[in-house]
Formats: sequence, structure tokens, C-alpha cells
Amino acid sequence: MSQTVQPQERFEANFSTMILSLASAAAVNLGLAPDPSTNKTSLNLDVAQFNIDLLAVLQGKTKGNLTSEEEQFLKVVLSDLQMKFVKIKGENNVVKN
Repeated sequence: MSQTVQPQERFEANFSTMILSLASAAAVNLGLAPDPSTNKTSLNLDVAQFNIDLLAVLQGKTKGNLTSEEEQFLKVVLSDLQMKFVKIKGENNVVKN
């Protein structure tokens, strides 16, 4: 019995995909998702903050130029990542005696 290999589905290059790409990078560096290349989770707050900052820059630079759906999507993704960043940073900055 032979199996046919389906070509990989091509991703559509659009604003939502760009947001998801940056958000995924932030989530991986917050330790919320495994790194696709290693399948391991790790924490890198500096890189997570950089990706969150990029989303904030996009939000500022695209203000007034997005559909209401795109604007809402970016707002929700950014605020969720910001809250998770603060929580995770707080959990990892506990001073031990």
C-alpha cells in the first residue's frame, strides 16, 4: 500500500499571520510553548520582551489603517502576552535567601 505525500499547505502572508508569528515567538520565549526546532520549552525574557515590543510598535504604526477585526485581534494578542510576561517575570524574579 503506498501513501501519497501531500505538498505542505502554503501560509497566506497577511497581517494576522504576521501577528501570529511574532506572538508565537514571544510564547516560545516565555516558556509557554515548545521551540519547534528542539521541541523543548525554555525561558528567555529578553527575546520575549523584544517580540512583545515589536507587536506594540506595529499597533502604534498601523493605528487607523487596520480593519476593526485586525485591530481587535492585535489588541487582544498584545494585551494577553503583556499580562503573561508580567506574571512570568514576577515568578522568576523571586529573591531567595
